Amino acid sequence: MGIDYRVIKQADLDELVALYKGAGWWEETDDFSFLDKLVKNTFCFIGAFNNGKMVGMGRAISDGVSDAYIQDVTVLPEYRNKGIGGAIIKELVNYLKENKLSWIGLVGEPGTQSFYERLGFKVMKNYIPMLLK
Repeated sequence: MGIDYRVIKQADLDELVALYKGAGWWEETDDFSFLDKLVKNTFCFIGAFNNGKMVGMGRAISDGVSDAYIQDVTVLPEYRNKGIGGAIIKELVNYLKENKLSWIGLVGEPGTQSFYERLGFKVMKNYIPMLLK
């Protein structure tokens, strides 16, 4: 399987919706009209493509000067456990480092710690991820 990884500035919205739904993050009733803007305004959006079809994605948000946060990394269920997710993370990290960003963080879902540790990330001791409710 030849997977092509590249930075994208716009994407097929149906493919993006399928990836977000495949990850279990969005429901059928969600409004996806903002996706084009999400891709365009993201510091770095990496797509993984198999024969032109987007099968995985990841993005990094950043001010472009100091810090970056990786988020929304997912791969379609039928393409998981083939190294695609790890390759997306590596592509994102390389892009961020090429742009002189050295503080790169993320918040992983439960059960993903060993995946991210294999890619060089470590748990931030004495820090707690929080979300405004």
